[in-house]
Amino acid sequence: MQRSITHKKSLTPFLYVALFVIYESLSSIYLFLPPLFGVLFLLFINSLDNEDSLATFLIVFCIVVFESQQGYPAFSAVIYFVLVYKLVLPKIMQNFSCSPCIKISIVLLAYLGFYFFNSILSNIFLTPMPSINYYVIYYIILEFLIVSIL
Repeated sequence: MQRSITHKKSLTPFLYVALFVIYESLSSIYLFLPPLFGVLFLLFINSLDNEDSLATFLIVFCIVVFESQQGYPAFSAVIYFVLVYKLVLPKIMQNFSCSPCIKISIVLLAYLGFYFFNSILSNIFLTPMPSINYYVIYYIILEFLIVSIL
């Protein structure tokens, strides 16, 4: 069986990106909507594991949209995600065997680790310290439920 010359991919991922941009705008207005930062981290991990360059590019675009909405430095989350993927995640996968434990650690690393990473960046570059509020606990719980469905 021969493969067709044209590589047929659907436009569904681009639709998801457009919906994410709209959702991210709404989540900055309505605080009960989580910003889906942990979900982006899980999708980033899955796209790198599957070596899907289109999905990785689209997820990086969504991360940049998230950073611009929240006021974080450009590409700081992408750098943080790559560092965690290369340095921390192999140790977590090696030490934990249960899937829910890994997923909750991914969501916790996404929020709390990124906060500490931005604190370190703010100390290095002498910028204002990032703030954290109690909504983060709500976001972690809600996104853990979303991630456990994925």
